[in-house]
Amino acid sequence: MSNVTEIPIESFTVAEKLLLMERLWEDLSRRPTNVSPPEWHGDVLAARMAAVKEGQTEFSDWDAVKERLRSRLK
Repeated sequence: MSNVTEIPIESFTVAEKLLLMERLWEDLSRRPTNVSPPEWHGDVLAARMAAVKEGQTEFSDWDAVKERLRSRLK
């Protein structure tokens, strides 16, 4: 990697920064096995699964969630 620390991202516009993030994500997504999730993700998932088992929360159907979100945005 050559001089990544010298990329003047602070001078980029918001649009340029978003485009850069999209391109980085697209590149990383091509090889998902090379990107390991952080350890805390496992902790969060375990806590959420425990909450479901204990009846403190429940899963929602993805289509139903999208519809609720769309309704809120109207």
